[in-house]
Amino acid sequence: MTIFIQSLDYNLWDLIVDGPNLPTITLENGEVVSKPRNLYDDYDRKQVQINAKAKHIIICAINSNDFNRISSCISAKEIRIDLRSPTKGPTKSRRPKLACLFMSMKCLL
Repeated sequence: MTIFIQSLDYNLWDLIVDGPNLPTITLENGEVVSKPRNLYDDYDRKQVQINAKAKHIIICAINSNDFNRISSCISAKEIRIDLRSPTKGPTKSRRPKLACLFMSMKCLL
């Protein structure tokens, strides 16, 4: 998957590893919030588009169980982290993994 994404566009891979640079604005009270879409300039649209492209490539390469696990992720980096973590995901998919870990712990005690 790494080489495939890098061959399409190396900036996509950088975005997946480093995280997106999604547009934000700083309010008067110092709080940083997402920039409203109607205030996007060309650079902001490009950044959002690159993130969407990276998410699309990853989503096309996974099965329906993994899709359900990552469907709420905002960025491609979040998707990558969730897919690499064996303990994340729906409770049903975590139970066998957790049961195996608990059995291993009992054996050690």
